[in-house]
Order: sequence, then C-alpha cells, then structure tokens
Amino acid sequence: MPVVEAVTTVPVPPDLAFAVSQTVAPVRYRWDPFVREQHFVDGATRPGRGVRTFTRSRHGLVMVSEYVSWAPPTNVGMKMVRGPWFFERFGGGWRFAPGPDPGTTVATWRYNFRCRPAFLRPVADRIGVWLLGRDIRRRIAGYAAGCADPEVLAAARRALADPGPGPVRAGEG
Repeated sequence: MPVVEAVTTVPVPPDLAFAVSQTVAPVRYRWDPFVREQHFVDGATRPGRGVRTFTRSRHGLVMVSEYVSWAPPTNVGMKMVRGPWFFERFGGGWRFAPGPDPGTTVATWRYNFRCRPAFLRPVADRIGVWLLGRDIRRRIAGYAAGCADPEVLAAARRALADPGPGPVRAGEG
C-alpha cells in the first residue's frame, strides 16, 4: 500500500502539540485547511479508541473514520469506516515525540491507502500519493501555524486542564 508522510517540528511540548492536533470545531477550522466540517458521531463527545468522526474535506469528500489507537500525548491512529468510492482502505497515524530542543515536538503524520478498482491501482496510487501528499503537507503546515496561534493554544490548554472522563459513546455515560 502507498504511504504518505509529513514531518514538522513545532515550538510546544508534546502534550500541548497532541492537544492542538485534537482540537474540535470551531477552533479546528482555524488551523486545519483540509477540514470543512468535522464532528463526532454515534453520540460521542470526546475522542478515544472506538470513537467515530465525520469529516468533510475541502474537496467536498466525506469520510467516517474510527480511532483505532489513542495514546496521548504520543500517538493517535484512525481507519476509514466509510469514505470515497475510490478508497478500498485508508488509515493514518499521527506521532508526537520530544523535539531536538527543549519544549519542542516533532510531529510525524503518516497515511496509507489502497485505491480501487484494482486494475486502476498502478495509476491511481501514483495520483493518490501526489494529491494526498500535497494535502498532508498543507495540513501539517497549518497545524504548525496552529501551534503558534494564541486562540488554538488556549483551547488546547483548556482541554489539557480538563480532560474529562474519557470518550463517551452513544449508550454510555
């Protein structure tokens, strides 16, 4: 499967870098140029393993994804549950590690996918790597800007100060 990766170093510690990455609307829209609409589904109110989200991209494409890993402040992973017809599979993971200087974080975002139909895969994969790579580079640049945005940082700090009871899904709580 093709893999697309983008890496940046941000001037905040890993716990805050992770919290910025998990901000929700409307704060999310300040830094994430890829997302036009995003919200939890199935009654969830917080991110966590098994929680699903609805995302509409700037391209108008819709995907429902599920958190398959949730380990603040080091990593988060997701997989596509429902999405554009041309993806047979789609998944991604974001990792956050201490940076080279104190108080910095290296953020690594990696996505993998498989296109369909199979007979178009050789061409579709190359196009997908180019398009997705471009979007991920723009997105991680927006994330880096968000890590310097006072409003985004304030929201992330509030989330760190009040992490709540954990993910809440429909039928729980």
